[in-house]
Amino acid sequence: MSLTDITGEAVLAAIAEFDRLGRDAFLKKYGFDSSRWYWLRYDGGRYDSKAIAGAAHGHLPDRSPLAAKDFSGGIGHAVTVLRRLGFEVISEPGPAPIGHRTANEIASVIGDLRPALVDGKPMLKQAVVLLWAIGRARAGEDRLLGWADTVTALAPLLETHRRDGERRHGRPDYPIAALHRAGLWDLPGRTDVPRAHGDTGVKAWFAEHAPDGGLPQSVYVLARESGHARVQMVEAIAARFFDDFEVSGLLTAVGLYDQDVATDEGIVGHEPIDPKADYARWCDTIARREAATYGRRRTRIAKDPIRLSLARRAVLVRSEGRCENPQCAQPAPDVNDRGEPLLEIDHIDQLSDGGRDQPFQMIALCPNCHRVKTYGRSRQRLIPVLAQTARDLHDRWISSAT
Repeated sequence: MSLTDITGEAVLAAIAEFDRLGRDAFLKKYGFDSSRWYWLRYDGGRYDSKAIAGAAHGHLPDRSPLAAKDFSGGIGHAVTVLRRLGFEVISEPGPAPIGHRTANEIASVIGDLRPALVDGKPMLKQAVVLLWAIGRARAGEDRLLGWADTVTALAPLLETHRRDGERRHGRPDYPIAALHRAGLWDLPGRTDVPRAHGDTGVKAWFAEHAPDGGLPQSVYVLARESGHARVQMVEAIAARFFDDFEVSGLLTAVGLYDQDVATDEGIVGHEPIDPKADYARWCDTIARREAATYGRRRTRIAKDPIRLSLARRAVLVRSEGRCENPQCAQPAPDVNDRGEPLLEIDHIDQLSDGGRDQPFQMIALCPNCHRVKTYGRSRQRLIPVLAQTARDLHDRWISSAT
């Protein structure tokens, strides 16, 4: 009983079984843990290489599957055997379980999505489904939704927001099957979800089973509660799918294009664990968003509510609850229902005068100082002071970020 006995046909049979059972059920059946580093890539899918090799042995005539303890999954054994049979095996860290993923990891998974192309550009259906679900999470709607309601909600969005050359139909089954396979969609209790390959089988499966579904729990919680995680997901989707395509209309339709989109929800009194590191990350995202176009016209690039929302949040955290006018520096008069200090976040130079949605050009002011900056006789003397203060505070926070 040796791993070197397996054949290409046996490996393909194991891959087909993996697709039929689903990853979790396949690994459980054969007693393998998730791959930590090596993955077999085949026909657009990624498979745990050691588990596939062990299962393939059981697809040989009169042979049993190999257990994990029977052989090594590394470069000297399973990887070499699979490559010798002509299969592609890649080396990269395995994903964390979906329940423990961070916003960075989720964004990375989104970036690795492989949608079908039309005229060399990614089709938008997976993006539409994800953005719709993130918008639902932000609004506090239920994580899981019945299939009939899912179709009703998504059909008009899929029909409206598409590239030339994409089918007009509003069926969400195909993109949801692809997202489920990528770990970005939860269909509880379903281990037999077909791959997004071949239209008839996918359509028939969803019509027969009509599964409840939605974002995985950890993704939903982040999209619901963390403003920065929410924006990070939106940015990852925009970068993967919308580099040359106007996305603001879709974001507006799903409730993700306003000046509060980067605000935390449902976490009263929440304080960042490392505010300076968060500030630096927010500034990086703001800079990337300012440089990107995502198909927008120049007038829309100048007025970007997502960028403004991030910038306002960054300045509010930087203020540490005090007016940033050095001639005042008084604590905010109160906090709002989310526990945020009641300070006015203002552009030092208005956008019409060349100002930008960048924290180094914005300032947090108490209501009195905001009125002085806007209407006071001394505003022409105050504004240069505020400009220098904002720049100094920004540089100090960036340089001390860990």
